[in-house]
Amino acid sequence: MTESFRRDGEYPQGQQQSPYSESPQQNPGAWPPPPAYEPTPQPEPQPRKKRLRGPVGLLAAVAVAAAAVGGGTAYAFQELTGSTTTASSSTSTNVVPSSKKGTVSGVAEAVSPSIVEINATLSNGSSTGSGVVITSDGEILTNNHVISGATSVKVKTSDGTSYTAEVVGTDAKKDLALIKLKNASGLKAATLGNSDNVGVGDEVVAIGSPEGLTGTVTSGIVSALNRDVTVSTDEGQQEQQQQQGGGSGQWPFEFGGQEFNGDTGSSTTTYKAIQTDASLNPGNSGGALIDMNGNIIGINSAMYSASSDSSSSSSSAGSVGLGFAIPINTVKADLDTLRAGGSDS
Repeated sequence: MTESFRRDGEYPQGQQQSPYSESPQQNPGAWPPPPAYEPTPQPEPQPRKKRLRGPVGLLAAVAVAAAAVGGGTAYAFQELTGSTTTASSSTSTNVVPSSKKGTVSGVAEAVSPSIVEINATLSNGSSTGSGVVITSDGEILTNNHVISGATSVKVKTSDGTSYTAEVVGTDAKKDLALIKLKNASGLKAATLGNSDNVGVGDEVVAIGSPEGLTGTVTSGIVSALNRDVTVSTDEGQQEQQQQQGGGSGQWPFEFGGQEFNGDTGSSTTTYKAIQTDASLNPGNSGGALIDMNGNIIGINSAMYSASSDSSSSSSSAGSVGLGFAIPINTVKADLDTLRAGGSDS
Protein backbone atom coordinates (compact mmCIF):
# COMPACT_ATOMS: atom_id res chain seq x y z
CA MET A 1 0.00 0.00 0.00
CA THR A 2 1.20 3.34 -0.88
CA GLU A 3 1.53 5.70 2.12
CA SER A 4 0.04 9.08 1.75
CA PHE A 5 1.30 12.10 3.61
CA ARG A 6 -0.31 15.37 4.39
CA ARG A 7 1.37 18.47 3.08
CA ASP A 8 2.00 19.76 6.53
CA GLY A 9 4.27 16.74 7.22
CA GLU A 10 1.88 14.81 9.56
CA TYR A 11 0.92 11.19 9.23
CA PRO A 12 -2.70 10.46 8.47
CA GLN A 13 -4.90 9.88 11.49
CA GLY A 14 -4.10 6.66 13.29
CA GLN A 15 -0.52 6.39 12.03
CA GLN A 16 2.57 6.86 14.22
CA GLN A 17 4.66 9.97 14.06
CA SER A 18 7.83 9.64 12.10
CA PRO A 19 10.97 9.54 14.21
CA TYR A 20 12.16 12.37 12.09
CA SER A 21 9.23 14.65 12.90
CA GLU A 22 9.91 18.17 13.80
CA SER A 23 10.10 19.57 17.35
CA PRO A 24 6.91 20.61 19.16
CA GLN A 25 7.57 24.19 18.44
CA GLN A 26 7.70 23.48 14.70
CA ASN A 27 4.87 20.90 14.70
CA PRO A 28 2.10 22.21 16.99
CA GLY A 29 -0.55 19.81 15.55
CA ALA A 30 1.15 16.57 16.61
CA TRP A 31 -0.85 14.22 18.89
CA PRO A 32 -0.30 13.45 21.63
CA PRO A 33 1.94 16.45 22.20
CA PRO A 34 5.36 15.62 23.65
CA PRO A 35 6.12 16.92 27.13
CA ALA A 36 7.36 20.45 27.36
CA TYR A 37 11.13 20.78 27.45
CA GLU A 38 12.42 21.45 30.98
CA PRO A 39 16.13 22.11 31.45
CA THR A 40 17.89 20.10 34.16
CA PRO A 41 18.27 22.31 37.28
CA GLN A 42 21.85 23.20 38.08
CA PRO A 43 23.12 23.66 41.69
CA GLU A 44 23.77 27.24 42.65
CA PRO A 45 27.49 28.02 42.79
CA GLN A 46 28.83 28.14 46.34
CA PRO A 47 30.67 31.31 47.33
CA ARG A 48 34.40 30.82 47.72
CA LYS A 49 35.60 30.82 51.31
CA LYS A 50 37.86 33.70 52.06
CA ARG A 51 41.20 32.74 53.57
CA LEU A 52 42.06 34.57 56.75
CA ARG A 53 45.01 36.79 56.25
CA GLY A 54 47.18 38.89 58.47
CA PRO A 55 47.53 38.59 62.27
CA VAL A 56 44.00 37.19 62.77
CA GLY A 57 44.61 34.34 60.35
CA LEU A 58 48.01 33.65 61.80
CA LEU A 59 46.69 33.46 65.37
CA ALA A 60 43.81 31.20 64.27
CA ALA A 61 46.24 28.85 62.55
CA VAL A 62 48.47 28.79 65.60
CA ALA A 63 45.52 28.11 67.90
CA VAL A 64 44.51 25.08 65.79
CA ALA A 65 48.05 23.77 65.65
CA ALA A 66 48.58 24.33 69.36
CA ALA A 67 45.36 22.51 70.21
CA ALA A 68 46.63 19.51 68.26
CA VAL A 69 49.67 19.19 70.47
CA GLY A 70 47.83 19.62 73.75
CA GLY A 71 49.25 21.85 76.45
CA GLY A 72 51.41 24.04 74.21
CA THR A 73 48.57 26.48 73.56
CA ALA A 74 49.43 28.97 76.29
CA TYR A 75 53.10 28.97 75.38
CA ALA A 76 52.45 29.54 71.66
CA PHE A 77 49.95 32.33 72.32
CA GLN A 78 52.33 34.06 74.69
CA GLU A 79 55.17 33.97 72.17
CA LEU A 80 53.03 35.51 69.40
CA THR A 81 51.14 38.12 71.36
CA GLY A 82 53.76 39.13 73.90
CA SER A 83 51.26 38.49 76.68
CA THR A 84 52.55 38.39 80.24
CA THR A 85 50.29 35.45 81.04
CA THR A 86 52.12 32.62 82.78
CA ALA A 87 53.31 30.06 80.26
CA SER A 88 51.92 26.83 81.64
CA SER A 89 51.13 23.42 80.28
CA SER A 90 48.91 20.54 81.29
CA THR A 91 51.09 18.18 79.31
CA SER A 92 54.77 18.09 78.49
CA THR A 93 55.76 20.80 76.01
CA ASN A 94 59.18 20.48 74.41
CA VAL A 95 60.99 23.81 74.76
CA VAL A 96 64.46 22.33 74.21
CA PRO A 97 66.09 22.83 70.77
CA SER A 98 65.38 19.75 68.63
CA SER A 99 69.08 19.19 68.02
CA LYS A 100 69.63 18.88 71.79
CA LYS A 101 66.43 17.13 72.79
CA GLY A 102 66.77 15.01 75.93
CA THR A 103 70.17 16.44 76.89
CA VAL A 104 71.23 18.36 79.99
CA SER A 105 72.94 20.96 77.81
CA GLY A 106 69.72 21.44 75.84
CA VAL A 107 67.69 21.96 79.01
CA ALA A 108 70.28 24.38 80.38
CA GLU A 109 70.29 26.40 77.16
CA ALA A 110 66.49 26.63 77.07
CA VAL A 111 65.76 27.32 80.74
CA SER A 112 68.77 29.14 82.22
CA PRO A 113 67.57 32.57 80.97
CA SER A 114 64.46 32.10 83.15
CA ILE A 115 66.35 31.45 86.42
CA VAL A 116 67.52 34.35 88.62
CA GLU A 117 69.58 34.95 91.74
CA ILE A 118 67.82 36.61 94.69
CA ASN A 119 69.55 38.56 97.44
CA ALA A 120 67.38 39.62 100.36
CA THR A 121 68.58 42.14 102.93
CA LEU A 122 67.41 41.34 106.46
CA SER A 123 67.45 43.48 109.58
CA ASN A 124 70.72 41.87 110.73
CA GLY A 125 72.08 40.01 107.73
CA SER A 126 71.20 38.72 104.29
CA SER A 127 69.81 35.72 102.49
CA THR A 128 70.68 34.29 99.07
CA GLY A 129 68.43 32.13 96.96
CA SER A 130 67.08 31.56 93.49
CA GLY A 131 63.88 32.23 91.59
CA VAL A 132 61.96 31.30 88.42
CA VAL A 133 60.67 33.95 85.99
CA ILE A 134 57.05 33.19 85.06
CA THR A 135 56.05 36.33 83.13
CA SER A 136 57.93 38.54 80.70
CA ASP A 137 57.39 41.61 82.89
CA GLY A 138 59.11 40.07 85.91
CA GLU A 139 56.88 37.93 88.10
CA ILE A 140 59.18 35.49 89.91
CA LEU A 141 58.45 32.43 92.01
CA THR A 142 60.70 31.57 94.94
CA ASN A 143 60.57 30.10 98.45
CA ASN A 144 59.04 32.06 101.28
CA HIS A 145 62.07 31.37 103.43
CA VAL A 146 64.35 33.10 100.88
CA ILE A 147 62.66 36.49 101.29
CA SER A 148 61.04 36.16 104.74
CA GLY A 149 61.71 39.24 106.87
CA ALA A 150 63.49 41.06 104.04
CA THR A 151 63.73 44.84 104.11
CA SER A 152 64.80 44.92 100.46
CA VAL A 153 65.13 42.38 97.64
CA LYS A 154 67.58 42.53 94.74
CA VAL A 155 67.48 40.21 91.73
CA LYS A 156 70.13 39.44 89.13
CA THR A 157 69.08 37.82 85.84
CA SER A 158 71.15 35.36 83.81
CA ASP A 159 72.57 38.16 81.63
CA GLY A 160 73.84 40.05 84.71
CA THR A 161 71.14 42.72 84.80
CA SER A 162 70.17 43.79 88.33
CA TYR A 163 66.67 44.76 89.44
CA THR A 164 64.92 45.84 92.58
CA ALA A 165 61.96 43.64 93.47
CA GLU A 166 58.94 43.95 95.69
CA VAL A 167 57.21 41.09 97.49
CA VAL A 168 53.75 40.53 96.01
CA GLY A 169 52.55 37.66 98.17
CA THR A 170 53.76 34.88 100.45
CA ASP A 171 52.34 31.55 101.60
CA ALA A 172 54.31 30.22 104.57
CA LYS A 173 52.20 27.05 104.67
CA LYS A 174 53.56 26.03 101.28
CA ASP A 175 56.91 27.86 101.61
CA LEU A 176 56.15 29.86 98.48
CA ALA A 177 56.50 33.52 97.57
CA LEU A 178 55.87 35.69 94.53
CA ILE A 179 58.00 38.76 93.88
CA LYS A 180 57.83 41.31 91.05
CA LEU A 181 60.71 43.13 89.40
CA LYS A 182 60.40 46.87 88.97
CA ASN A 183 60.58 48.28 85.43
CA ALA A 184 61.26 44.92 83.79
CA SER A 185 60.16 43.77 80.34
CA GLY A 186 61.13 41.26 77.68
CA LEU A 187 62.22 38.58 80.14
CA LYS A 188 62.02 34.92 79.13
CA ALA A 189 59.26 33.18 81.08
CA ALA A 190 59.73 29.55 82.02
CA THR A 191 57.16 26.95 80.97
CA LEU A 192 55.39 25.41 83.96
CA GLY A 193 54.82 21.71 83.36
CA ASN A 194 52.66 19.04 84.98
CA SER A 195 54.13 17.39 88.07
CA ASP A 196 51.39 14.74 88.00
CA ASN A 197 53.20 13.22 85.01
CA VAL A 198 56.50 12.89 86.87
CA GLY A 199 57.67 9.35 87.64
CA VAL A 200 60.33 7.86 89.88
CA GLY A 201 63.51 7.42 87.88
CA ASP A 202 62.81 10.30 85.47
CA GLU A 203 65.87 12.36 84.61
CA VAL A 204 65.79 15.93 85.89
CA VAL A 205 67.92 19.08 85.84
CA ALA A 206 68.27 21.64 88.64
CA ILE A 207 69.28 25.27 88.01
CA GLY A 208 69.95 27.84 90.72
CA SER A 209 72.54 29.99 92.45
CA PRO A 210 74.27 27.93 95.14
CA GLU A 211 76.69 30.08 97.14
CA GLY A 212 75.88 32.96 94.79
CA LEU A 213 77.13 31.08 91.71
CA THR A 214 74.41 32.23 89.32
CA GLY A 215 73.10 29.75 86.76
CA THR A 216 74.66 26.60 88.23
CA VAL A 217 73.34 23.46 86.48
CA THR A 218 73.21 19.99 88.03
CA SER A 219 71.35 16.84 87.03
CA GLY A 220 70.01 13.60 88.48
CA ILE A 221 66.80 11.64 88.74
CA VAL A 222 63.51 11.73 90.63
CA SER A 223 64.25 9.59 93.69
CA ALA A 224 60.75 9.49 95.18
CA LEU A 225 57.37 11.23 95.13
CA ASN A 226 55.00 12.56 97.79
CA ARG A 227 57.63 12.85 100.52
CA ASP A 228 56.38 14.62 103.66
CA VAL A 229 58.72 17.56 104.28
CA THR A 230 58.24 19.83 107.30
CA VAL A 231 59.55 23.41 107.45
CA SER A 232 59.16 26.37 109.77
CA THR A 233 56.41 28.94 109.27
CA ASP A 234 57.65 31.27 112.01
CA GLU A 235 59.21 34.40 110.49
CA GLY A 236 61.39 35.03 113.53
CA GLN A 237 62.74 31.47 113.39
CA GLN A 238 63.41 31.82 109.68
CA GLU A 239 65.32 35.07 110.06
CA GLN A 240 67.36 33.69 112.97
CA GLN A 241 68.31 30.62 110.94
CA GLN A 242 69.26 32.74 107.93
CA GLN A 243 71.54 34.87 110.08
CA GLN A 244 73.15 31.87 111.74
CA GLY A 245 73.71 30.30 108.36
CA GLY A 246 75.70 33.32 107.27
CA GLY A 247 73.24 34.10 104.50
CA SER A 248 73.94 30.73 102.90
CA GLY A 249 70.30 29.69 102.71
CA GLN A 250 70.98 26.58 104.82
CA TRP A 251 67.31 25.99 105.50
CA PRO A 252 66.23 23.62 108.35
CA PHE A 253 63.58 20.98 107.66
CA GLU A 254 62.21 17.75 109.05
CA PHE A 255 61.97 14.52 107.13
CA GLY A 256 61.38 10.97 108.28
CA GLY A 257 61.16 12.03 111.93
CA GLN A 258 64.57 13.77 111.89
CA GLU A 259 65.64 17.40 111.72
CA PHE A 260 68.25 18.55 109.23
CA ASN A 261 70.24 21.78 108.98
CA GLY A 262 69.09 23.09 112.36
CA ASP A 263 65.96 23.60 114.41
CA THR A 264 62.67 24.12 112.59
CA GLY A 265 61.08 25.61 115.73
CA SER A 266 57.61 24.95 117.07
CA SER A 267 55.54 26.53 114.26
CA THR A 268 55.84 24.26 111.22
CA THR A 269 54.01 23.13 108.11
CA THR A 270 54.24 19.92 106.08
CA TYR A 271 53.88 19.56 102.31
CA LYS A 272 54.28 16.77 99.76
CA ALA A 273 57.56 17.03 97.88
CA ILE A 274 59.45 15.54 94.96
CA GLN A 275 62.69 13.96 96.16
CA THR A 276 65.71 14.20 93.85
CA ASP A 277 69.38 13.27 93.91
CA ALA A 278 70.29 16.24 91.68
CA SER A 279 72.92 18.18 93.58
CA LEU A 280 71.32 21.01 95.56
CA ASN A 281 73.32 23.32 97.80
CA PRO A 282 72.60 26.39 99.94
CA GLY A 283 71.37 29.07 97.54
CA ASN A 284 69.45 26.62 95.31
CA SER A 285 66.29 27.32 97.30
CA GLY A 286 63.61 28.79 95.06
CA GLY A 287 65.30 27.55 91.89
CA ALA A 288 63.91 25.15 89.31
CA LEU A 289 63.66 21.39 89.03
CA ILE A 290 63.16 20.70 85.32
CA ASP A 291 62.22 17.72 83.15
CA MET A 292 64.18 16.81 80.01
CA ASN A 293 61.77 18.73 77.79
CA GLY A 294 62.53 21.97 79.62
CA ASN A 295 59.33 22.16 81.70
CA ILE A 296 59.48 23.31 85.32
CA ILE A 297 58.17 20.44 87.46
CA GLY A 298 59.15 21.74 90.90
CA ILE A 299 60.57 24.60 92.97
CA ASN A 300 63.62 23.43 94.92
CA SER A 301 63.00 24.09 98.59
CA ALA A 302 65.01 21.87 100.95
CA MET A 303 68.30 20.01 100.79
CA TYR A 304 70.19 18.00 103.33
CA SER A 305 73.65 19.42 103.97
CA ALA A 306 76.55 17.25 105.05
CA SER A 307 77.08 19.37 108.17
CA SER A 308 74.17 19.58 110.63
CA ASP A 309 75.99 22.27 112.62
CA SER A 310 74.38 25.50 111.45
CA SER A 311 77.24 27.53 112.90
CA SER A 312 79.81 25.85 110.68
CA SER A 313 81.01 27.49 107.51
CA SER A 314 78.76 27.11 104.48
CA SER A 315 81.66 25.55 102.54
CA SER A 316 81.41 22.42 104.67
CA ALA A 317 77.69 22.07 104.01
CA GLY A 318 77.76 20.25 100.69
CA SER A 319 75.08 18.26 98.90
CA VAL A 320 74.70 14.55 99.65
CA GLY A 321 72.06 13.91 96.99
CA LEU A 322 69.03 14.40 99.21
CA GLY A 323 66.95 17.29 97.94
CA PHE A 324 63.27 18.18 97.81
CA ALA A 325 61.14 20.30 95.51
CA ILE A 326 57.59 21.63 95.81
CA PRO A 327 55.59 20.08 92.91
CA ILE A 328 54.75 22.65 90.27
CA ASN A 329 51.05 21.72 90.33
CA THR A 330 50.99 22.78 93.99
CA VAL A 331 52.59 26.05 92.94
CA LYS A 332 50.16 26.70 90.07
CA ALA A 333 47.20 26.07 92.37
CA ASP A 334 48.59 28.74 94.71
CA LEU A 335 49.36 31.42 92.11
CA ASP A 336 46.10 33.33 92.40
CA THR A 337 46.49 33.43 96.18
CA LEU A 338 50.05 34.72 95.86
CA ARG A 339 49.04 37.38 93.34
CA ALA A 340 46.34 38.54 95.73
CA GLY A 341 48.89 39.04 98.52
CA GLY A 342 49.23 35.48 99.77
CA SER A 343 48.06 33.75 102.89
CA ASP A 344 49.75 32.66 106.09
CA SER A 345 46.71 30.74 107.31
